[in-house]
Amino acid sequence: MSMDIDTPVSIPSISAIPQTAATILCCNCGAPIDGTKAAGALCYDCVKLTIDISEGIPREATIHTCRDCERWLQPPQSWVTATPESRELLALCLRKLRGLNKVRIIDASFIWTEPHSRRVKVKITIQSEPFTGTILQQTFEVEYVVAYHQCPDCAKSFTANTWRAVVQVRQKVPHKRTFLYLEQLILKHSAHKDTINIAEVKDGLDFFFAQRNHAEKFVDFLNSVAPVRVKKSQELISMDIHTSTKSYKFSFSVELVPICKDDLVALPLKLAKQVGNITPITLCYRIGTSVNLLDPTTLQTADLSTPIYWRAPFAPLADVTELVEYIVMDIDVLGVQKGRFFLAEATVARASDLGHNSQTFYTRTHLGAILHPGDSVMGYHLTGTNFNNPHYEVLEEKESTANLIPDVILVKKLFARKRKGGNQARNWKLKRMGKEESEMLARKQDRERAEKDFEMFLRDIEEDEEMRGTMALYKARQEKKARDSAKARVAGAGTGDKEGMDVDGQDVVGSGGDEEVEEVDDDEEGDGDGPPDVNLDELLDDFDDLSVGDEERVA
Repeated sequence: MSMDIDTPVSIPSISAIPQTAATILCCNCGAPIDGTKAAGALCYDCVKLTIDISEGIPREATIHTCRDCERWLQPPQSWVTATPESRELLALCLRKLRGLNKVRIIDASFIWTEPHSRRVKVKITIQSEPFTGTILQQTFEVEYVVAYHQCPDCAKSFTANTWRAVVQVRQKVPHKRTFLYLEQLILKHSAHKDTINIAEVKDGLDFFFAQRNHAEKFVDFLNSVAPVRVKKSQELISMDIHTSTKSYKFSFSVELVPICKDDLVALPLKLAKQVGNITPITLCYRIGTSVNLLDPTTLQTADLSTPIYWRAPFAPLADVTELVEYIVMDIDVLGVQKGRFFLAEATVARASDLGHNSQTFYTRTHLGAILHPGDSVMGYHLTGTNFNNPHYEVLEEKESTANLIPDVILVKKLFARKRKGGNQARNWKLKRMGKEESEMLARKQDRERAEKDFEMFLRDIEEDEEMRGTMALYKARQEKKARDSAKARVAGAGTGDKEGMDVDGQDVVGSGGDEEVEEVDDDEEGDGDGPPDVNLDELLDDFDDLSVGDEERVA
């Protein structure tokens, strides 16, 4: 019996059978979409058109800035510093918008606006996932209105008696040269940035601070640049009896050493032996963290530290207001050198004695490198001069020390000045601190004294290269005005009109090298060469404190 066997038939596997996804139509535009992935029965294009992921994010906002300190308000109460179009300002703008925490920020950038429009525009790109598997990206602009709001610190600065600490800097000397030098050190290191006010008073300056630690930081700076003595006091302002909370005002009295550069000093004999057995009659050639003294007859130097001086303080024998002008008749360099000082023997005569008598004085000096016969030099006249100083009287009474007192001590060379009264054009400028003027400057003699002290300070800067290295000098942009004035002179001389004559009579403010516009007066101060020029490499380009009026005046 035979059996019929069917032919084998292959059965395809389930995985090999092609499966088609369920397709539905978009409820908005009718486009076919994957029904398993579609969200809300909308295609991707319709989702972008109908759903706004930036909904709830405002398109306008207001940011506040203080026009005095140029800081920005970061809610609720903090004030931050941010320059225009900086990362800090961008972060501040983004924090002002509500709803950004629900989306992802992809990009943010500033859009340029007019500086005076008081508007800030920011372009923001965000991403969000409104439905599962659907990611949308959108870009929009937000406009911020800049509103002015005075910060509490500036509000206190404009209100009287709101300071918390004051630093009273004093120096009992007849001139302001030390404070002018201290002012340049403060400006160079920006030590006054935390002050809310600076007032000029008799014999010094007052620096007011809103916080005690700012005043202590300023006192530490003064200790690091000058020999000072500090006294601290405090005054109770208010007290809460329930919580025992007290409010104080702090005062720091800072007294500078009354010895200044180029002062003549008579040391006590005991102190002179302690600081290196130096001659008691010395010259102060520099003031730093200590008083640097020089014996001009031997070039020996000594450093008088601040604690040693304040242990037994003493006044200088004579200051720069008592200098006398001498004429160098003869000079012989001895070949001894110590730094920038060269020992020399000089024969000098008082300028006031020329033509009246032939009295001369023989002395040793440390200025052998710059003095020549015929030069004018400033010095102290000790012969026949009465000093009200107990230490000097002790030196005169003892025979061993009386022979050490010279007839004349030369201090510095007197350079010729091109303009009468010292108003010589310079190719450099100095910054000045903004401070309240003293009531004493209302008098004419006080203003003249202040101008004279400032001119003496500028001359010291020109003549002392070491002093220039400790401060910041700025280029005076005066070349353009000098050229314009010279052209006006030529035009006025050629046409003979009244306007040209008026320009010719003005005082030209130009650089020291514009000889074509400078006139030398007949009665110059001193003879010989002029003051040393300040190298342009030592000057800085930017002069931040120039106002619009100053720029037009020196341009």
